Amino acid sequence: MTRAIVVGSDPNGIGEALADRGVEVARATGTGDREALTDAGVEGADLLVVTDAGLATSIPVARELTPDIKVVAYTGNSLPEFALASAALIVDPDLMSPETVAEELA
Repeated sequence: MTRAIVVGSDPNGIGEALADRGVEVARATGTGDREALTDAGVEGADLLVVTDAGLATSIPVARELTPDIKVVAYTGNSLPEFALASAALIVDPDLMSPETVAEELA
């Protein structure tokens, strides 16, 4: 089973769309710092989905804890330069529905 960690408030419902497709979804609370990511089970997770570009600092932390994690940014805002190289997929919610993105990721 695919496991995903969602970081951010998820206003577009990508977490629910992933869960509807059989993905086990956990949420990193607050700023998505090391403790929140660990509590959400990032070690062993397959996907990190960041829904708020302001929480992009969670990306290098997650990659440090789980080097093979696939990073997806599902946000209409630009990621900071330091996070761009780590993101496998960057999608603007205004351009692609959460259901379509979840179908591709699941």
